[in-house]
Amino acid sequence: MTKNGEEADLRQCLSLIESKLSWGSSEGWVNYDFEKLSDAIQEATNVQLSVTTLKRIWGKLKYESAPTLTTLNTLAQFAGYEDWRTFKQNHHARLQAEPVTDVAQPFTHMQPVATAQKRFHYFWALLMIVPFALLGYALITARQNDRKVANDMNSFSFRADKMVTEGVPNSVVFHYDARAAQTDSVFIVQTWDMSRKKHVPKDRTDHSAIYYYPGYFNTKLIADNVIVKTQPLWITTNGWLCLSESDPMPLYFTKEECAKNNGVEINENTLKKYNLALHPTPPKIRVYNQRNLGSLMSDNFLFETSLKNDFHNGTNVCQPVQVLIQCKGNIIIIPLAAKACVGNLDLSFCGHYVSSKDTDLSLFGTDLTQWTHLRVEVKNNKASIFVNNKLAYFLTIPDEATGIVGVQYRFNGTGAVKDTHFIQDGKLIPMD
Repeated sequence: MTKNGEEADLRQCLSLIESKLSWGSSEGWVNYDFEKLSDAIQEATNVQLSVTTLKRIWGKLKYESAPTLTTLNTLAQFAGYEDWRTFKQNHHARLQAEPVTDVAQPFTHMQPVATAQKRFHYFWALLMIVPFALLGYALITARQNDRKVANDMNSFSFRADKMVTEGVPNSVVFHYDARAAQTDSVFIVQTWDMSRKKHVPKDRTDHSAIYYYPGYFNTKLIADNVIVKTQPLWITTNGWLCLSESDPMPLYFTKEECAKNNGVEINENTLKKYNLALHPTPPKIRVYNQRNLGSLMSDNFLFETSLKNDFHNGTNVCQPVQVLIQCKGNIIIIPLAAKACVGNLDLSFCGHYVSSKDTDLSLFGTDLTQWTHLRVEVKNNKASIFVNNKLAYFLTIPDEATGIVGVQYRFNGTGAVKDTHFIQDGKLIPMD
């Protein structure tokens, strides 16, 4: 499963994580446990490892490829180390520091040697057994408590109602029943980010929130540190949506301002209209199209688009651009940049993570002042990414297939998109 003889290191890291969780042996873990682990890792490291990825690492699913360095770094951080290299160094140093010695056997003139040896072994065996027995009892008790909450999940209810059918801003009213919680530790997680959870009273039934950005969110009701209910929430757009990020509320451009040249475009004139300066820091421009794409799935599809960012001065000399294909519970993030700046790119593709720090992503460098053509071909979980008709990267998708729900583009300053569509089973699905 791992490469370069790292199997023992990975087993030790997983063992540390199991000890940290106190859920008992992973041999008895079920899907519910891996869902909890995925959420715990994301809350601790801000990196989401999917349930499928975790199952493969723990040997629950067969998979021949080695975990990516990003996955290993995330596991090491969750186990309490800075990164995978630090964990390996610590592990190896600890192994080298453990001496192999013979234990001297006690002996007195009042007892035979064999009897003394037996009593000595019994004594040390007892010292070892007692703490492990106590630990085992604690693990079993904790496990039973978790299972008790899990078995009581039918006592909870959770629902999310949008105030408008589509578009942003969009208010959502969460209706919940958490009276079965043992404590007042009740939270609603409104997005994929577990750190952004909102404490709600267990004796109340409603909580409202405003969503300023579209997306597909797996909202959660948490009681007594256990996810007791989940509810998908899909904030769609009515065609293309262009905005500029700001806090607490983004600036929304009108469709007339955004729709240009058979696509969408935010240019300098539009920015000037809203007093958005390009210097010293250009505004973060986001372009969305979230809608029902039918049976479009992440394991077999063709995606094509053309994009441009003609602002390449000042702090935007690198012209970083991201193209996102958004899925239900997963994400594809394809980076592009000026050729001189390919040393700081990250690619994410449904559980596959790579960085230009240790992977050659140089073909994602291009002249973004001109129209750049991006094509993604996925056949039977094998993905090929082409930039201007050149193969820039090939990968095998590790995560299970899921539905595709839309696209997003991230620019700095200005940006334009055109000729965007999906094809699945020979059927054209235009986004323009």
